[in-house]
Amino acid sequence: MNRSLYPQPTLSNAAAYRDLRVGLFGGSFNPAHEAHRQLARRALEVLKLDVIWWLVSPQNPLKSTHDMAPLADRMASAQKQITGPHMVVTNLETQLGTQYTADTIREIKKHFPYTKFTWMMGADSLRTFHHWEKWRDIARRVPIAVFARPPQQTRALSGFAAKTLRKSRWNNHSGPIQRSFSEAGWRYVMMPLNPISATEIRNQHAVKKIEP
Repeated sequence: MNRSLYPQPTLSNAAAYRDLRVGLFGGSFNPAHEAHRQLARRALEVLKLDVIWWLVSPQNPLKSTHDMAPLADRMASAQKQITGPHMVVTNLETQLGTQYTADTIREIKKHFPYTKFTWMMGADSLRTFHHWEKWRDIARRVPIAVFARPPQQTRALSGFAAKTLRKSRWNNHSGPIQRSFSEAGWRYVMMPLNPISATEIRNQHAVKKIEP
């Protein structure tokens, strides 16, 4: 079992994360899978993060509840995917009582004022980013790292959110994404493309259940 160098983030231990570079990897993780793990490992490498928080969402407001596994199961699936001592699986969003990412980030920055955060997302999320509640606020509050994900790796860059935020995009030669914390911006990060998805995994499990 992997043991993290860092404690579980709570609303009362901000000092443990003072001046650290933390990647916020939010999602339903229904379930977490190999592509999530690859993205997290790539983020540690490229973004020079100290630690990644896997923020397991109680319920994504853009997703259906009918096939959403219990939070404890999804956290367990994320725990199985983390590798090394620089990742932590957390239900911090439940502690905060927030549902929307914009509110979660606002509250996290309030409780951890001396921590340097970067929001992490796949290209599939960038494609629908403009449907998120107060998505422009998210882009203003934290740097964002967008990771290549099939089948959206190119379409996402021509989507509404990418076009709207084009002036704040950092090119791949502008230095580490954490070079400045006084202003937000976003960068597209290339990585090996893994076609696996949580939907595919759930569909495969459903087929197995009905097979004689």
